[in-house]
Amino acid sequence: MGINHWPAGERPREKLLNTGAQALSDAELLAIFLRVGVQGRSAVDLARDLLSNFGGLRQLLEADQASFCAAHGLGTAKYAQLQATLELSRRHLASQLARGNALTSPALVRHYLSSQLRHLGHEEFAVLFLDTQHRIIRYESLFRGTLDSASVYPREVAKRALELSAGAVILAHNHPSGVAEPSDADRRITERLKDALALFEVRVLDHFVVGDGEVVSFAERGWL
Repeated sequence: MGINHWPAGERPREKLLNTGAQALSDAELLAIFLRVGVQGRSAVDLARDLLSNFGGLRQLLEADQASFCAAHGLGTAKYAQLQATLELSRRHLASQLARGNALTSPALVRHYLSSQLRHLGHEEFAVLFLDTQHRIIRYESLFRGTLDSASVYPREVAKRALELSAGAVILAHNHPSGVAEPSDADRRITERLKDALALFEVRVLDHFVVGDGEVVSFAERGWL
């Protein structure tokens, strides 16, 4: 029986409108995104199948184009729609950050950095450049690949900070392994950057290491 024959209170779209998106399961939210099912399977049935086959919502959302489009009921149009939706979410977080002081919204900063870095299959080092009142000027990814003290260049970070007239920075990088615990190399990189930026009166406020579902703060560890 198709979803349009279900009781109104059980239909995902009506349920969302009546009770809010947070009340829906992953399958129900995905069913709204899919809009229609396939022959013999409602959109909710298809959503459950996809979540099971991919291993969960995150794996589905972060699947590459070939894997996503190969799944029954999906395709290039849905992949493009999904990527646009994810980018809208990231830009919404960025606009929220831009309206206030980064230090007064630590949870939002974590969420934003996680949305930018968690899904990457390679290591990437990024910087949030802030003005003297700790408002966001710009987020930029500066280095990628295996990160160690030889591959992150303090002079490049300092140069960009000066170009943007930044008064402070928040550093961030991801661990593709999913384990967010900072390494000794991470701590050495942070100290080198802190010392280099201090020469130009640019403060390092924090360094976040993004893992799978966890974000570790150097400032909270007392390392800055």
